[in-house]
Amino acid sequence: MDPRSTAQDVHRCDLCETTIVHSYCDICQFNLCKPCIGDHISDGYLQHAIVPFKERRSTIIYPKCETHPHKNCKFQCDDCNNIFVCSSCTASKQHKGHSFVEVTEVYKTKKEVLKKDIKELENHISPTYENIALELEQTLANLDGGYEKLTITMSKQGEEWHREIDIIINKMKTEIGEIKVQHREILQKHLNQIKQIQSVIKQSLLAVREIEKSTEVSSTIEYSSRISEFSKLPPKVQVSLPTFIPKPIDHEKLYSLFGQITPLSTATEDNILFLNQPNTTVGELLDEPEFLRTIQTGHERLCSVTCLNEGIIWTSGASNEIKCFNSKGSLLQTIQTKSGSFPYDIAVDGGGNLLYSDWSTIVYKVKNGQIEEFIRLQGWVPGNLCVTSTGDLLVTMFSNDETQSKVVRYSGSTEKQTIQFDDKGKPLYSRNVMLKYITEYRNHDICVADYGASAVVVVNQDGKLRWRYTGHSSVTKNEPFKPWGITTDSQSLILTSDKDNHCIHILDQNGQFLRCIDNCDLESPSGLCMDNNDNLFVCEYLKGKVKKIKYLK
Repeated sequence: MDPRSTAQDVHRCDLCETTIVHSYCDICQFNLCKPCIGDHISDGYLQHAIVPFKERRSTIIYPKCETHPHKNCKFQCDDCNNIFVCSSCTASKQHKGHSFVEVTEVYKTKKEVLKKDIKELENHISPTYENIALELEQTLANLDGGYEKLTITMSKQGEEWHREIDIIINKMKTEIGEIKVQHREILQKHLNQIKQIQSVIKQSLLAVREIEKSTEVSSTIEYSSRISEFSKLPPKVQVSLPTFIPKPIDHEKLYSLFGQITPLSTATEDNILFLNQPNTTVGELLDEPEFLRTIQTGHERLCSVTCLNEGIIWTSGASNEIKCFNSKGSLLQTIQTKSGSFPYDIAVDGGGNLLYSDWSTIVYKVKNGQIEEFIRLQGWVPGNLCVTSTGDLLVTMFSNDETQSKVVRYSGSTEKQTIQFDDKGKPLYSRNVMLKYITEYRNHDICVADYGASAVVVVNQDGKLRWRYTGHSSVTKNEPFKPWGITTDSQSLILTSDKDNHCIHILDQNGQFLRCIDNCDLESPSGLCMDNNDNLFVCEYLKGKVKKIKYLK
């Protein structure tokens, strides 16, 4: 315990250590009572700064000049890596013509930074880490329970196996009993035949003995021997006992048949803390989204739209033309596909270059007005495209025989990652050529609007399935959910177009339905994209229009 404070934390003088503090020396950082002030400043040091105790640490303490020890450094030299200098240094030849900044200005600026950092640490960062720690502690606390459930499940499987084995044993015992009855019947039948012959032999023996004793000529002469008949013994019946042939136990096969324990699956996801960013909730969505503008593209069957930072959009549909418009709807540029086919999808990379696929085996890049091959595939056809926040390219694709689909990540034109199956080896995506528009979420999750599967499929950046969204009953009353376009905004929301129900579904980061955009006279919405201000651009498939919509407050 501090000897200068009581149990009630009353501050005492640092000199006499008994009297309650009254003042404070900001330079020496000493607590002082009134009588001790004179003693403290009597040492001849002229830089003492005595202030009321409540105003302590209000005096700026300047660093001492290394060249002129009797002076304080009240400036920093811009030309000398912001070293501290005093007024004499600023007039010296060493710093002639240099630029200087007052230390107080830098000090005040840094203090503001400190205040902001303290606020962020106290209000955001520290509570976030506390929540993470609590979540981990809770997970650890539930660990034994989770493993206990695992062993219970395994024990139940063992009990089930024991029951099945008992059933098998009892069935075999029944079979043995039935065989035993058959065995007994065979032997008994043969025994009965033997006994019947024995009876005949006994009767014949008695008759022969009677004839032997008799003196009648006729009976003796009429006697016919049956020895040869009785000498022909009946066939010997040999019935072998059945045997049980146990099959050898293949322990490895038995282990695999019993079940499988999946290994620990450890995935690391970027845990992003967005500072000074409000968390979007349903309350921050506009009650009624606002229609801002319509851009008539001239496309028949308008499919895709992608936005540049400057508010410029590229559009494509069922023609070989890819068109560029400004935010007012004026046509700026038209590019025709190299093959003459209409584009499957379009995207724009970080350098502002247009990328497109066109039902061939090639992804093209349009750079400085020239079309060049960017990625060429073997055995696969590229579909929908997405440029990620890190500059990678995500491509959905299907096999030439239309039996497989997957997502492939490219860095430049180099393949980095393939996402095709879940942990059980089942396909993540529908196997046909149907649209699979794709986007990247803020935490690098990959979101695919799988039209053929009637689902939005979301995996993390390692390709592990996170969740599927298959529509909401409040929206899909008229037609089944068939997602088309998909995009994400800066407020951690996912938006996907429901073409057949003429609306846009808004989901949170866990795939929970929040609400839909079903006004703004939307008709058959298809491709979607977002600008930097979270304004939504929606393609109307049949009308060939792009509508700009505001849906956030």
